[in-house]
Amino acid sequence: MSTHPHRNYEVLPSFERFSQVDDVFSRSRWDPEIQSDATDRFYSTYRRPLTDWRAAAGFTQHDYALRNAAWHVTDIFAEMNEQVDRRDGFLDPLSMLRDGASERIEFDSPEAASLDVKHVAKVVGADLVGITPFDQRWTYTERFSVQTGGGKPNELPPELTNVIVIGQSMDHDLTRTAPSALAGTATGLGYSLDSVVLLTIAQYIRNLGYQAIPSMNDTALAIPYALEAGLGEYGRHGLLITPEFGPRLRLGKIFTDMPLARDHPRSFGVERFCEGCRRCTDACPAKAISGGKPSTERYNRSNIVGVRKWSVDGVRCFSYWSKVNTDCSVCIRVCPYNRDYSKRSNRWWAKIAARSPRLALKLADRDEHGKRLLPKHWWPGASARAETDRL
Repeated sequence: MSTHPHRNYEVLPSFERFSQVDDVFSRSRWDPEIQSDATDRFYSTYRRPLTDWRAAAGFTQHDYALRNAAWHVTDIFAEMNEQVDRRDGFLDPLSMLRDGASERIEFDSPEAASLDVKHVAKVVGADLVGITPFDQRWTYTERFSVQTGGGKPNELPPELTNVIVIGQSMDHDLTRTAPSALAGTATGLGYSLDSVVLLTIAQYIRNLGYQAIPSMNDTALAIPYALEAGLGEYGRHGLLITPEFGPRLRLGKIFTDMPLARDHPRSFGVERFCEGCRRCTDACPAKAISGGKPSTERYNRSNIVGVRKWSVDGVRCFSYWSKVNTDCSVCIRVCPYNRDYSKRSNRWWAKIAARSPRLALKLADRDEHGKRLLPKHWWPGASARAETDRL
């Protein structure tokens, strides 16, 4: 299905660029099909004083207290400019930047410049870094305006020809508690760290005399850029799977005119593995993940047109988030690639998965991989932290 030996998706002649107005999160603010009291409650629990929790494990005041604290940095950034119809990092690029230098530092070669940027990115906290050319296809035709409920311009300077893609890992044990507000802590920390790392790298590039626009969920689709930058492969659950962290990753990107050497797509067996694996499909509480082959199927207007790939029903997915009042992450928890790769046994498993997916699945089942960690056992003082139960 690939037009590149390491690219497990295909852009067809019928391709159409995507408007952020049609993103499921944007639609939850204007589309009666999605908008409800539950969605309003979902958003308010992040931004208002804590009042809405319950006795269920993983959804107590204790759990929400940590989740909201993890989101605090990125939420503050998003709310700083709401009076001028901006939500930095989600609907608009991060804007907390100083002017750069008027004189440029010239590197000996694009390769030397890339080495420099990647070194700095890792020092300031990026877990993964890749570089790829700017591709207009992935840029939103328009951004979403909260004030009007419609679109607003999404313009980038034409000289920004490179995109630096940053990956921030999410905590392994926190994601094991999904679905829970506690697991949402891993997501919030990923975004908050991403905000700081992106701003730091972008300001560094501006200080070198180049342009740099840091972006999280705004401006353009992140996963296609991450694929092209060689960070990982596309999984059945619609997420990027990486050799270092599996699907446990938040993404950011920096648009720049700095001359940089570029990376390329890579493959480590994910496409073949996902063809035979249905763990995310079977475990998804919302039944939003297809068990079939990659296709051009559109569940609704929140799916892109003209790309052959595995797609997720975002409306079903987000409806479940609203119901449980936090993001879900069950598909991440149960994914056989979701492992702590600092352990030798998990690195060996990844090698087996690349050669024999069927054997790797049997090993995952034998180890009862993907079982839920009881939220109460995540907190310190639990006598049986490793105890798990089935979702």
